[in-house]
Amino acid sequence: MDNKQIVRGLFDATNERRLDDLPTYVALDVVDHNKIIHGEPDEPGAAFDAIRMQLDAFDPFLMHVEELIAEGDKVVARLTMSGTHSGAHPRMPEPTRRDFQNEAIFVFTLADGKISEIRAVSDRLGLFLQLGWDWPTTD
Repeated sequence: MDNKQIVRGLFDATNERRLDDLPTYVALDVVDHNKIIHGEPDEPGAAFDAIRMQLDAFDPFLMHVEELIAEGDKVVARLTMSGTHSGAHPRMPEPTRRDFQNEAIFVFTLADGKISEIRAVSDRLGLFLQLGWDWPTTD
């Protein structure tokens, strides 16, 4: 598989909720710099728990690939993400049952045929507004 196919495989496995397949595409010691959930540690393997928590909180949850750009050991993905807040989430334990759609850009580093590092930015303000969540504070 080339690097783009590996990244697309990650999104397909996530969209299809095939969590046992994630290690096919993502290194077990992957470093995730995103703080997807609630400031989880920037340490190897944290991405697996973050993906699992996202899927527990959002059903459906889909990541539609708009663009994939690859150069060397990097793949950049521009996505449209959508879902329904249907389960508990660390930022909002009670489901709002509200839908969202927002854009995200991921930068993946690959090594030895697997994703070894993840960085991403997304429209978090838009997400929070659509879901009716309070904006986090530093308290």
